[in-house]
Amino acid sequence: MKAIRRFTVRPVLPAPLAPLSDLARNLRWSWHTETRDLFHSVDPEGWAASGNDPVRLLGSVSPERLAELAEDGPFLSRLTALADDLGDYVSGARWYQEQSAELPAAIAYFSPEFGITAALPQYSGGLGILAGDHLKAASDLGVPLIGVGLLYRHGYFRQTLSRDGWQQEHYPVLDPNELPLALLKEPDGTPAQVSLALPGGRSLHARVWLAQVGRVPLLMLDSDVEENDLGERGVTDRLYGGGSEHRLLQEMLLGIGGVRAVRTYCRLTGHPEPEVFHTNEGHAGFLGLERIAELCAEGLDFDSALEAVRAGTVFTTHTPVPAGIDRFDRELVAHHFGPAAELPTIEVGRILQLGMETYPGGEPNLFNMAVMGLRLGQRANGVSLLHGNVSREMFSGLWPGFDPDEVPITSVTNGVHAPTWVAPEVFRLGARQIGGRRTEDAMTVGGSDRWDAVAEIPDQDIWELRRNLREQLVTEVRRRLRASWRQRGAGTAELGWIDGVLDPDVLTIGFARRVPSYKRLTLMLRDRDRLMDLLLHPERPIQIVVAGKAHPADDGGKRLVQELVRFADDPRVRHRIVFLPDYGMAMAQKLYPGCDIWLNNPLRPLEACGTSGMKAALNGCLNLSVLDGWWDEWFQPDFGWAIPTADGTGTDPDHRDDIEAAALYDLLEQRVTPRFYEQGQEGLPDRWIEMVRQTLTLLGPKVLAGRMVREYVERLYTPAAHAHRAMTPDAARELAGWKSRVRSAWHGVTVDHVETTTTPVAELGSTLSLRVRVGLGDLGPDDVEVQAVSGRVDAQDRIADASTVPLKPVGGPDAEGRWLYEGPLSLDRTGPYGYTVRILPAHRLLASGAELGLVAVPSEELGEGAGVLLR
Repeated sequence: MKAIRRFTVRPVLPAPLAPLSDLARNLRWSWHTETRDLFHSVDPEGWAASGNDPVRLLGSVSPERLAELAEDGPFLSRLTALADDLGDYVSGARWYQEQSAELPAAIAYFSPEFGITAALPQYSGGLGILAGDHLKAASDLGVPLIGVGLLYRHGYFRQTLSRDGWQQEHYPVLDPNELPLALLKEPDGTPAQVSLALPGGRSLHARVWLAQVGRVPLLMLDSDVEENDLGERGVTDRLYGGGSEHRLLQEMLLGIGGVRAVRTYCRLTGHPEPEVFHTNEGHAGFLGLERIAELCAEGLDFDSALEAVRAGTVFTTHTPVPAGIDRFDRELVAHHFGPAAELPTIEVGRILQLGMETYPGGEPNLFNMAVMGLRLGQRANGVSLLHGNVSREMFSGLWPGFDPDEVPITSVTNGVHAPTWVAPEVFRLGARQIGGRRTEDAMTVGGSDRWDAVAEIPDQDIWELRRNLREQLVTEVRRRLRASWRQRGAGTAELGWIDGVLDPDVLTIGFARRVPSYKRLTLMLRDRDRLMDLLLHPERPIQIVVAGKAHPADDGGKRLVQELVRFADDPRVRHRIVFLPDYGMAMAQKLYPGCDIWLNNPLRPLEACGTSGMKAALNGCLNLSVLDGWWDEWFQPDFGWAIPTADGTGTDPDHRDDIEAAALYDLLEQRVTPRFYEQGQEGLPDRWIEMVRQTLTLLGPKVLAGRMVREYVERLYTPAAHAHRAMTPDAARELAGWKSRVRSAWHGVTVDHVETTTTPVAELGSTLSLRVRVGLGDLGPDDVEVQAVSGRVDAQDRIADASTVPLKPVGGPDAEGRWLYEGPLSLDRTGPYGYTVRILPAHRLLASGAELGLVAVPSEELGEGAGVLLR
């Protein structure tokens, strides 16, 4: 019989075991080995059956076992020590508290998904895992972050395969009461709620669940509440599901409802109000509108409120292609805002202006969430150096007149949370070398350029560690493969061959990620005969473990999965290549450490960062990758291999895949496998072990989430907090009024005449005197900066690697109202050299001279007489 209602019955812990509940409710256990070991010792079988989830474990332990533990002295001593350690961790001073700079009182970090632990499945891929690692690293560093997301009742989806290898999706219902969550409650004990107004007089209500991620609270909004109608209850049903209006409502709830949830949390707990709001991708962009509405309610006009909000907002883009950005029809957005819907005090036209693609090449009727994010954030970044370049090019239309390299989007290269992703065996090897505390600090706080202690670890120890991890992966793969085949309908008698799948002494390659077409899951199948030769080589075989989910609506991605699965089902190679369904955090934590090579072959430059290879590297796995994302930035031959690419725009996609697949096979045949199997005098692969050592020594410190979060604090959060503090209501009104005046008067700003003391050839180290006459119209010298821009020039006289020097006004305006500017120009480079002059708006509260997208340059006729200096 089927139950008509379900609920959770929680055990009553004996008083001596009460701290177990606190340890289970703080997700620090997900990256703290000693705490996980304690829960394992409570009930080893129950721990495995619970999926290593302490909340589920404690719900299943028998009263007899709890009574026994309550009398177990050594267990209670461990419990007390770990409870005290957690108390010190969440309340003691850490890196952030030791900084002398005036850091933000708090930062709110918004993301549509968070990958904290497999026990809280609220992620689909890299964006969510990155957000989870960001929260964990912030906790380790003591950064006062508040995470904000949605609680999806079905998560993303669980993946199985049909008998013929087609991806099938399953959406198990998640009960928040069975997750490591607690309801945020008002003082009277009722659940705290936020509400949004919907068209037609309806409302969208949401409760706020709290996940405690070490020191960091994560607020998760849940619309599945009785006060909502059926449609509204389903707003937070699935991650990245539903149509346009469903997605729009999710993003309104995340952004607008998320700000309201933060205000509620701070009111109830006394947590400092955030000075900085960080939007992780455009999904949460509406948070800026809610903050504008808050300020308008306090008496600011829209334009002044916009300036105040921009000052304290950081926007991170993760998308290297326009197709990856959420865009909505203008009419749909307009329908959900205004007098009869949400934010009734803000004119709908002003809201639309923030997101419309009103630039060359844009779609003028589409509302673009990333464009709104950039217009609402004074500071923006991509997630690797290469992705920063791609983003500046992609969004350059928002800053007309500026070269892409001057577009105000910087980059902070992603990192990964080492305690989450480093195998305990790797950690223990480091702890044996330098001690547990120093190893933990090195992996969390970071700060050093090298982990030199790795050099002292004997080759034999490194090689034994790598084989041990490979052996664990083989065991895990066989277990998962057997479960997958049973789901596909196979009987036990058919599955004897699985006991021979993979070999702990064979070079093991991992490939696991989402399955959009640009990641090229099946590039390895391009020449199947060559791949078979590699898999079945008599002396130097390889074996490959593949995993990945295609989006439920992406049939093309599902066909790629099926193609790979069918190849892996071939009895000739199925002991050497496997596809594991339902890729997620639990699988990844076994997969990264157990592989010798991490393979990544996206279409360059479409991988924004690609952090899976970082997690592998922290376990001594070498990367074999296209030079894209982070690998383009940090690749060295010591760390692995770069797959040559055929990037040319004129290259036919099929031909490009042929070229790059052939390069991959060549590398595997000629360089990778020989190095793995080639043994030195001690019978060990000395050169391979040295590459592992170099990866850990030099790459390890770079790829840390601790390094990433410290960069965010120093380069983005702190300047944003200072800008926020400077943007008082009067300052916001001043800046808004100034911008309005400058925009309306900019048509009168001109560069009229440029003269210099030079001949066509000048000597290195000499200095030129520039005299420039400019028209400023209704503006004055305090409103602008006149700059000389100089550098090497190409055959078309384009200046590369430009440097800028401000020129100074000399005296007042002449009879025609023109101003004279002068300044020196130092010739510090040889070869073809050139300069130009430009005028930019200038104000003390601007973060960048390009902020307004306004620039005045000499006319072409004027340029011909004053441009290139040296040939």
